[in-house]
Amino acid sequence: MQQSLTSRNKRSIEDHFDKAYELETELELRNKHKLLPLAQGILPPHVSCLYIRQAEALGLGHAVLCAQPAIGNEPFAVILADDLIDSEPGALAQMVKLYEQQPTSILGVENVPREATSSYGIVETSMQNEGVQRITGIVEKPHPSIAPSTLAVVGRYILTPGVFDRLRHLKPGVGGEIQLTDGIAALMKEEAVLALPLQGIRYDCGSKLGYLQATVKFGLKHPETHQAFSAFLAENLQ
Repeated sequence: MQQSLTSRNKRSIEDHFDKAYELETELELRNKHKLLPLAQGILPPHVSCLYIRQAEALGLGHAVLCAQPAIGNEPFAVILADDLIDSEPGALAQMVKLYEQQPTSILGVENVPREATSSYGIVETSMQNEGVQRITGIVEKPHPSIAPSTLAVVGRYILTPGVFDRLRHLKPGVGGEIQLTDGIAALMKEEAVLALPLQGIRYDCGSKLGYLQATVKFGLKHPETHQAFSAFLAENLQ
């Protein structure tokens, strides 16, 4: 089951994974049989999507809490689309492997420049057996001068359902928002939360430069666009 948190006027994800009757009919009428499977295969047959609306923008913690009725009492993953991670195996697969060994909450992290800590949730850790890092502290967007480390949470989480109760009892912070970081900090008082440095390259698609970098990187990797896109870049970089 794939769940997406959406809000008013943001239907692009729902439309993308919906069945495109008009497009499929047009492809069939035009005998474009090679393209038809692409349109029909956007959503794998074993995957179903559930969409939940966050009525108000009250923070990431509130968005996660909105999903509780669908998740119930099960562990779950949170994937923030702004962070695109190019890795093999995938970032979440790396985290699931660790979860299978130690079934507790896990945050994907990477080292960032100290001057950038004010843009991230930053964790402090202690090393455990076999190099696993246990989180001993977490703070949202600290000033570089007081950041406990340069290990930043980068938009990939595996969380136990215990986080819901902590989020529900949080008092809203600045801007009336409920921060997921605060919910995780409360959860740490009851159970272990681990940090996993992710292997791969992360693109911050929430920034203009990161979005462009990701577009170029994946355009060069894709077999359909690699050759023509490479030629285009070479021509325009002369």
